[in-house]
Amino acid sequence: MQFHSHIGVLPEEKVVGQDIQIDLDVEANTQPHDDLLTTTVSYADFYDIVDHIVSNSKADLIETLAQNIMTQIKKADARIGTVKVTIRKLGLPIDGVLDNVEIEMEQ
Repeated sequence: MQFHSHIGVLPEEKVVGQDIQIDLDVEANTQPHDDLLTTTVSYADFYDIVDHIVSNSKADLIETLAQNIMTQIKKADARIGTVKVTIRKLGLPIDGVLDNVEIEMEQ
């Protein structure tokens, strides 16, 4: 997933923002059958949850954002077990040569 956010510690990040990429790895205890979405979990629901969190977040740290995403994804469906979130910040206002910074958290 890719979003434009204003998450960051530096003042430039709050004003200009930057693009972030979010990978979500969800372990679900489901038994899909008969090709019915109701027998599993929907990644479309996950996208909506993440979009809402990113759009409304005032967090400074992407670790806080990751924690909020994991908590809300787990609340979405009782069949969800482990959730792993990777967040990549692109185009950082840092004096140095780098493509992105990335964190990964699991709960």
